[in-house]
Amino acid sequence: MAVCAQAQTPQQWRDSVTTLMEQIRMNPDNIDLRLKKAEANINLQQYDYAISEYGDVLRLDEKNLAALYFRAYCHSQKQRYDLAKVDYETFILIDPMQLNAHLGLAHTLQKMGRKADTVDQLNRCVQLFPDSADAYAARAAYETEQQLYDVALYDWDEAFRLNPRKVEYAVSKVDVLLRQRRILDARLALDELVRKGTPRAALKEWFDRCR
Repeated sequence: MAVCAQAQTPQQWRDSVTTLMEQIRMNPDNIDLRLKKAEANINLQQYDYAISEYGDVLRLDEKNLAALYFRAYCHSQKQRYDLAKVDYETFILIDPMQLNAHLGLAHTLQKMGRKADTVDQLNRCVQLFPDSADAYAARAAYETEQQLYDVALYDWDEAFRLNPRKVEYAVSKVDVLLRQRRILDARLALDELVRKGTPRAALKEWFDRCR
């Protein structure tokens, strides 16, 4: 799941809010209208209004996954991580096989400074979604941040193996190698990317760092 920002101007979103508010006034139990208004609020960065709207949706349908997921997102934007955590956990109880909710929970735990819980949650993502490059990449990014470079290298490799079109994963591995001062290994990894079709010019910054 992701916030879907359509190509509208702020004024168009404000007009949408005005129209939807009138429609909701006439149809207060219409969940679809409320979800659309909350989406418009998000695109206007009116997170408190969106949170309120999602709360109304959940009073009408306590298991509405869209409302739980995006309310968690809004709480995170307001740095209310404890509330975001509750919404992600509630979502996962209802639908335990939604990767984005698991990743959202991991990100929230990270923001809360709960390192052990973050690692546990990222490990759970990989266990539940072993074929997901995004799961491995999320764990690798956190491991890189925590300077756990050896395990990060493995996870960047797995992420790139699962999604070889996403060159960023391979470049992230190069970054880790450079942090470890393994210049030759980094250069060889870049040469392999070029051999597989990545334009050398696109990697110039990284080749320069290998000098």
